[in-house]
Amino acid sequence: MDIWQAIILAIVEGLTEFLPVSSTGHMIIASSLMGINELPITKIFEVNIQFGAILSVVVLYWRRFLQGLDFYKKLLVAFIPAAVIGFALNDFIDAMLESVAVVAIMLVVGGVVLLYVDKWFKNATEDRISYKNALIIGLAQCVAMIPGVSRSAASIIGGMAQGINRKAAAEFSFFLAVPTMLAAATYKLITDMLGLKISDLVKFDWVKIQNSFEVIRPNDLKLLLIGNFVAFIVAMIAIRFFISILTRYGFKLFGYYRIALGVALLALLAMGIDLKV
Repeated sequence: MDIWQAIILAIVEGLTEFLPVSSTGHMIIASSLMGINELPITKIFEVNIQFGAILSVVVLYWRRFLQGLDFYKKLLVAFIPAAVIGFALNDFIDAMLESVAVVAIMLVVGGVVLLYVDKWFKNATEDRISYKNALIIGLAQCVAMIPGVSRSAASIIGGMAQGINRKAAAEFSFFLAVPTMLAAATYKLITDMLGLKISDLVKFDWVKIQNSFEVIRPNDLKLLLIGNFVAFIVAMIAIRFFISILTRYGFKLFGYYRIALGVALLALLAMGIDLKV
C-alpha cells in the first residue's frame, strides 16, 4: 500500500464512519478500485484507522465527556447489548461480512428506510435521554452488525423512535460510537490482525504478544500513523457537516445516496468484478 492509497482510505473512513451511509460499503469500493483489497495490510489498516475517527468525537465533544457519572452510566447501558451480542455472534457476523451482496442489498434497504424516517418520527422533539432510551438505542445499534447497515443510522433511528429529536439522537450516537468502536476495533486488531487470543493477554504471554507484532512492518506503522491522523481530521469535519445537514434537511439526502451506492455495488457484482470486504 502506498501513502496516497492510505490517505484515500483514511479520507473514506473519516467521511463515512459517522454518517448513515455505511463505511463498509465505501471501503469495499475504495480498496477494490485501487487494487489493494486483498493485501494483508489493507484489513489491518481499515480496522486501525477507526481509532483516529474515535478520537475526533472525544475532541469535538470533550466538554460532554467531562460530565458527571450519569453520562457514562447511560453510555455503558447502551454499549452492553452490542458487547454481548457482538462477542456471541462474532463468527456469524464475520461470515456475513464476506458477502458483498449482503452489504449492497442492505445499503439499498437502509436507504429506502431513510427516505421515510423523518415522516415516521416527525413528532420526535425530546432532547433528554433516559436509561431506558439508552438501552433501546443500544439494542437498535445491534442491527448494524448486519454488514451494510449503518451503525449511526440504526442508533439514531432507535432514539427517534422513542421521541428523541434528530440532533440529540445523532450526538448520543456519536458518544456511543466511542466505546463501541473502540471495543470492536481493539478486539479485531488483537484476534484477527495479530492472531492473538484474549487469554494470551490475560496470561500476559509476552512471547506470543511480541511475535504477533512482527506482521506489522516499519513502513506499515508509518501508514497507520498517517491514516489515523487523516481519519481524525476528516471525521471532525464530517461530524459537523452531518449535524448541520441532518438538522436542516433530515435523512432523505443520505437515503438517496445509499440507494445509489447499493445499486452501484450490485452492478459491479453483476459485471463480474471481484469485490472483497
